[in-house]
Amino acid sequence: MTEPRSRRMEVSEASKPILPRHARLKFDETRQVWVILAPERVLAPDEIAVEILQLCDGARSVADIVDLLAAKYNAPRDDIGNDVIAMLQDLADKGFLTQAREKTP
Repeated sequence: MTEPRSRRMEVSEASKPILPRHARLKFDETRQVWVILAPERVLAPDEIAVEILQLCDGARSVADIVDLLAAKYNAPRDDIGNDVIAMLQDLADKGFLTQAREKTP
């Protein structure tokens, strides 16, 4: 039986990803690497993933992030978009990423 996906976000260009409250992106001075710290779990993303995660502030959409990276690296937007969505979906499936909540006035 598969786990219900209702608790996990489906990443699309409209998504506004953010780390959940229980997870933190932090530079580990001892190991000299960036890590995502969560209860009883640690993930060491690669340099590109760290750059993407630093843009996941809950205000930017995935489309905004893809546009920034495509311009920065002068790369085809479709290629960057596919890679970013795949990476973010993997992190969301593992519980390291969530959808930013809309603030109500």
